[in-house]
Amino acid sequence: MTAPPLVSGARPFLGHAVEMYKDAYPLLKRGHREHGRVFSLRLAGKPAVVLLGDEHDRWLFKETDRLFSISEGMPFFARMFDPDMYFLAGPEEYQRQREILLPRFQARYLEHYTHVMADETEQWLAGLKHEGEFDIIEEFGPLIMRIAAKSFLGEDFGEKLDTDFFTEFRNFSAGLDVIFPSWLPLPHFIRSRRARARLHASLGRLIDERREHPTDPPDFLQWLLTASYMDGEPLPDRLVVNIVLALAWVGQETTTGHASWGLIHLLQNPDELKKVVSEVDAIADGPLTLSGVRAARYLDAALHETERLRPVAGLIARGALEDIEVGEYTIAKGDRVFLSPSITHRLPELFENPEEFRPQRFIDDPKAAGLLIGFGGGVHRCLGARFAYLEMQIILTLLLRGFRLELLDAEPRPVPGPGTKWPQGPVRVRYERRT
Repeated sequence: MTAPPLVSGARPFLGHAVEMYKDAYPLLKRGHREHGRVFSLRLAGKPAVVLLGDEHDRWLFKETDRLFSISEGMPFFARMFDPDMYFLAGPEEYQRQREILLPRFQARYLEHYTHVMADETEQWLAGLKHEGEFDIIEEFGPLIMRIAAKSFLGEDFGEKLDTDFFTEFRNFSAGLDVIFPSWLPLPHFIRSRRARARLHASLGRLIDERREHPTDPPDFLQWLLTASYMDGEPLPDRLVVNIVLALAWVGQETTTGHASWGLIHLLQNPDELKKVVSEVDAIADGPLTLSGVRAARYLDAALHETERLRPVAGLIARGALEDIEVGEYTIAKGDRVFLSPSITHRLPELFENPEEFRPQRFIDDPKAAGLLIGFGGGVHRCLGARFAYLEMQIILTLLLRGFRLELLDAEPRPVPGPGTKWPQGPVRVRYERRT
């Protein structure tokens, strides 16, 4: 049994853990340069295997639940949410929960979400002056949090949101750490657990209120409280709390970073920005519709190109359920297995001139979007990916249709550490209303 070759630079006991914690990208790039598409790391004494390339992506997604486990690869999620929730549950329970949630993310419900997204964005834009400056993260973060809350928790909860709630979610997100065990008494894990307790308390009170005073017509949360499995078994409140927490968190955590990078890339590339502005200007005035947003094909391509260059999920992790052969190597049972969107998306054999921001590549070859794994893949691909893209398209359409923008911090970098890869602030933009 031959293990994949080890990347250089491992230290005694800690191995590559410190380097991985600070910034995984240079480490994984070095691994690719030294050993190609399959190599291994040592993380605090434990082995981990990295698989690069679209063929490995497809294989791992296909074999998840049979050869690979999400919960074994990302145990921190069980502490952040619940071991029986959605993608953390076993295959049968996952499918049961997915059957309940999937219809709410299909086309007939997206029109409703379109109105929520547009209304919240227009309220934000109405509060801006004729000209001034704003920080992208400080503005996009709370805006996207409000959209997620109103979409999944209801108007009544959304009305109560402020930046403190956004901060609470940021503290909760600190538990997202693929390197160190989440039971360690590290400050970021403690912040996450305390924020989790407060969020659970808030959501628990909301559910109690909803049971006493149901909404009519029912919104997403009200529907979830009355939903049941195919056999008629109702969803327990504990599961409802974790599902709505996960939806609100994922809807805010990934979309804020993705939308921020999308705007940054457009402002860094004036020719691409002109194409998008010309496109969104052609959308009819008045309330945005789902069909109108979908007509903005170049903006959609720009967001796919952003997903390619700046995937917010730096790593996708699984755990090996048994000894697994991959080419000439063996992944041992219990090993962590990582996919790297940030490396695979920049392989020149997959994307020509991979370091360049070129949305046109997704117009010329629509199938190229199938190579992206920023939202995962296979049966476990993020259920809310279409929701996220719609939200980003609406925010950027209304913003670019109404304002001229200039990026003041020209070269933002991703935040350091193991979490989601937002731009590191401040990322300031100067704006002026268009006449």
